[in-house]
Amino acid sequence: MPSEKHFRTLFGPIRSRRLGLSLGVDLVPEKTCCYDCHFCQIQVRSTLTCERRDYVPVADVMSELEGWLAAGGKADAITLSGSGEPTLHAKFGDVLAGIRERTPIRRVLLSNGALFGQADVRTAALQADVVKVTLSAWDQNSWESVHRPHPNLRFREVLDGFHAFRAEFQGELWVEVFLVAGFNDTEASVRRIADLAAGLKPQRIQLSTATRPPVDRQVVAVDHAVLRQLAGLFLPVADTLGGAAPVSADEVHAVGTSDDDLVAMLVRHAAPLEHVAAWLKAPADQAAARLDKLEKSGRVKRLTHDGETYFTGGKS
Repeated sequence: MPSEKHFRTLFGPIRSRRLGLSLGVDLVPEKTCCYDCHFCQIQVRSTLTCERRDYVPVADVMSELEGWLAAGGKADAITLSGSGEPTLHAKFGDVLAGIRERTPIRRVLLSNGALFGQADVRTAALQADVVKVTLSAWDQNSWESVHRPHPNLRFREVLDGFHAFRAEFQGELWVEVFLVAGFNDTEASVRRIADLAAGLKPQRIQLSTATRPPVDRQVVAVDHAVLRQLAGLFLPVADTLGGAAPVSADEVHAVGTSDDDLVAMLVRHAAPLEHVAAWLKAPADQAAARLDKLEKSGRVKRLTHDGETYFTGGKS
């Protein structure tokens, strides 16, 4: 759906191995987050905060969604995610409720869970059909090492928040465990994380590593064969989803394909050339020429990760 205007909050849809075709809703400015993770793929400077604000009006988000739906937009999920932590938006629950009023597409909240120690955050998150939280550590020291959280946060309070939410939530709770070589990837470390994850009784556990270029170029991904071995330590057995999901131009109904839309999507979701071509519904050579032009202007840069070339938005 080519657009004459640049969408401020919607992006994609993007093919996800976890969610199918997912329309993203980005409620906060680029890399506004409670964490400054070594493995984050967003290639801009972090704004580390725990302050919840109305970053964008809920009415604006709903207007964009209504326009996309009216134009025939289709997706398997509408996902609060993007370039920062969605629960930092003070009215993210109203956004989830507004989506429910307008479409039966399932509502997904992809959160690091850092603010789940706050009762109002948990209450708002109950509006989702699926909630994913991150659990990649087992105590305060390991958590600080992996995530570099805001200094006001405490690991035990976050974990207690997960348990309080689990007791209320009737939807699907997913736990993502992100492993970084040299930080939290030993069997002993993973067993400690697995014990904590089991206590949350999630429907799904996802074992992840740096499959896209991380902002910290020293971060080393854990070998996928090792991930598969470690997956059996979890209950339920963890999924190990690696690499970018295949995507077809026929299934993508993009919110917009202007240069601004393309750069905004790549800031939020680094992608290989074939994904950009599908998103633009263009042959690979035309997509490559478009990316080359944006790269020369400094709006897009290319990064190599595990032998693959990805394109991301941001200054070179």
